[in-house]
Amino acid sequence: MLFSLLAGDVAYWRVAAGRLKAGYHHWLAGRVAEGWDVHSGVLSIGGWPGAARVSVPNLTLRHVGGAIPWDVQIAAAAVDLSVPLLDPASLRISLTGPAHVRAGGAPDMIVTSEENTVSVPLLSVGRRRIELNVRNLRIDPASGDWHTTLGLLNASIDAPSLIEASQPGSAVAFSASAEAIALPALVKWPLGPNISSVTLGGSVNGPMPMTRDPTAWARAWRDGGGSFAISHFTMGWGPLGLTASATLALDDQLQPMGSGNGRLVGYAATLDKLAEAGILTKSAATAAKAVLLLMAGAGDPDQPPAVDVPLTLQYRTLSMRQVPLLRLPELDWPAH
Repeated sequence: MLFSLLAGDVAYWRVAAGRLKAGYHHWLAGRVAEGWDVHSGVLSIGGWPGAARVSVPNLTLRHVGGAIPWDVQIAAAAVDLSVPLLDPASLRISLTGPAHVRAGGAPDMIVTSEENTVSVPLLSVGRRRIELNVRNLRIDPASGDWHTTLGLLNASIDAPSLIEASQPGSAVAFSASAEAIALPALVKWPLGPNISSVTLGGSVNGPMPMTRDPTAWARAWRDGGGSFAISHFTMGWGPLGLTASATLALDDQLQPMGSGNGRLVGYAATLDKLAEAGILTKSAATAAKAVLLLMAGAGDPDQPPAVDVPLTLQYRTLSMRQVPLLRLPELDWPAH
């Protein structure tokens, strides 16, 4: 009896591994048809008894052409594809060793982490949830003159099927959280080089146009009533504690516009640092502090000052109660 169960488990594992290997070759053929140049070492299978796993060593993907906005090259020491035998509808992808990423004219970036997993549903019907979990991420340029690190990153996307995504009323929900972010020392950051935490959640609403042209996509999404809803955003960075929500869209020039509300903790010290860094003019920082002080009223003298504020973004200008805070750079959409 035990031998029969063991033999059945091995047979199930072989079938699952064979299907996973065939699925990888199908994906590979699709990328080649799209113009990608793909190379790798000899595939191997493993993972028994808990999962069917296919390991792809020395995977390199390179694309040059008009299908995507930039020339892209990705090289990974190894990529593991696995399907848990007790959850055959979920594919897990992880990188082993350093990965090199280059896009357009940007420098070659080396990405490493202690743990990284992307979970993708294999079923093509209904809503699909994709999850990313990374621990101790580090990004270095190949030149090695700076680096950035991130202690923990969790993100997820809950999307409708391709057919549902093209229909009005569809929505893609997203969430992300990150901790212990060390920014590159190459830049003098106005609020300090470390961000303690960031969380983000919301949805992209409206039909998802079936086009690869970013400008045409943005125009069709806007014309279809597309909006970007941020249900919650929190950040702790230096003296600033921020909690916010907002709804954004694109104006007739395809520039972001919208409105929201935020709760600011430590706003006075934050505005002073932004003025010292030249991000805000001193007069704008002084005006903003005066308005915020009036809005905040009397608070707890033993706590950092906090205030709830309405924010608007129009014509690339972020304003608080009609007081302009900063001018955003123009969003330049690529032609293809």
